[in-house]
Amino acid sequence: MKKVFFTLLFCFVSLFAFNIVQAEEMAVTQEAVAVTTDSVQAVPAAAVAEEPAAPKVDTGDTAFMLVCAALVMLMTPGLALFYGGMVRRKNILGTMMQSFVALGVITIIWLVYGYSLAFGPDVGHIIGSLKWSFLKGVGLDPNPDYSATIPHQLFMIFQMMFAILTPALITGAFAERFKFKSYLIFLVLWLTIVYCPLAHWVWGVGGWIRNLGGLDFAGGLVVHIASGTSALAAILIVGTRRGYRRENMPPHSLPLTLLGTALLWFGWFGFNAGSALSAGQLSASAFVATHIGAGSAVLAWMFAEWMHRGKPTVLGALSGAVAGLVAITPGSGFVTPISAMFIGIAGGLICYFAVNMKEKFGYDDSLDVVGVHGVGGLVGALLTGVFATTLVNPAGADASFGLFKIQALSALASITYSFVVSFILLKIVDKVFGLRVEDKEELQGLDLSQHGESGYRF
Repeated sequence: MKKVFFTLLFCFVSLFAFNIVQAEEMAVTQEAVAVTTDSVQAVPAAAVAEEPAAPKVDTGDTAFMLVCAALVMLMTPGLALFYGGMVRRKNILGTMMQSFVALGVITIIWLVYGYSLAFGPDVGHIIGSLKWSFLKGVGLDPNPDYSATIPHQLFMIFQMMFAILTPALITGAFAERFKFKSYLIFLVLWLTIVYCPLAHWVWGVGGWIRNLGGLDFAGGLVVHIASGTSALAAILIVGTRRGYRRENMPPHSLPLTLLGTALLWFGWFGFNAGSALSAGQLSASAFVATHIGAGSAVLAWMFAEWMHRGKPTVLGALSGAVAGLVAITPGSGFVTPISAMFIGIAGGLICYFAVNMKEKFGYDDSLDVVGVHGVGGLVGALLTGVFATTLVNPAGADASFGLFKIQALSALASITYSFVVSFILLKIVDKVFGLRVEDKEELQGLDLSQHGESGYRF
């Protein structure tokens, strides 16, 4: 293990040094371009100064963002397959339904008031007003505060897909034992009271984390840390599955999980690259960083598992891919490709050990939501403060201790708020409706007990 440690340390130092060299080279290149540009300007800037042009829809950006929104929508059915393959056969439909139904429930909430709370005119740096309820004022002209070259409605629908996916992620933590009726109630409450305020803090104009300078390009704080810590609250209240740690509960269909992972990876390009909100250099950079982060994490998780358990597993490689995608998300639009590789490696290794900690502590995180999304989101948020550079995104910030402190504070705020509020909401739902199915229903399986169907007929 000492050799492994020193090998990883050497790789870290090498990658960090290479990243610095690459950043310096990019800076020199940009300076050269700036000098060249200045030298060919024959007309003084004052002579060509004009009034700022009104926001105008760009057809290329619009086409790009339509595709990205569709890709993010595909992630929710992909998540259903990913989770569905990992549960026991008797629970596949119940598990997949918890993800799929969010496409209906969250769509209506987002239309009625969710989008307005998350992105509407600021109220006290905490929440948006209800001015945009029922999409009043959200038309086909661009809103320069959020999307200067695409229709405001397109920005709204793109953000809707994030809102749909996020609470669905939580369901992996309490898989195989949660009442469907109670889940629907929790879904509405969680999106309204947890997700919308967090989205406004981080992405909404006037939100306090945005004003503070916190960086979250595509959802490390809002999506992954929030879902992971909320999942931990759910685990503590719902308790373990019947027979946990006494019965073997292996995934019933890893091919389904592999297909789900592939769809998630595919959709994640829209998730991260689309967060640039235009087709250009930044979206290309985020796309590249996303893929490199995921691929690096696959190898990191696989080799860590190989050394730890003696064999590399398919489930491990798939979990590594998701861990890498999670970790790179907050920094995907702020870091270089080399930094993305390091973030992916860190995400894969740290999430692997985090997932294995549940055996030590005895909590039943059925499908590793806490270890992958919660921990992976935290790793990504913090490392964004270590590797961010304005050479990639001038609207971001350069890595510094100050930025790292802002990232840490932002992550702490997301963790604390998500956990405390989710815990309270779950306690209320449990008191009024009950969260768990009856023992006999859990033994029968969610497919039959909650939906009256069976996923397989032989």
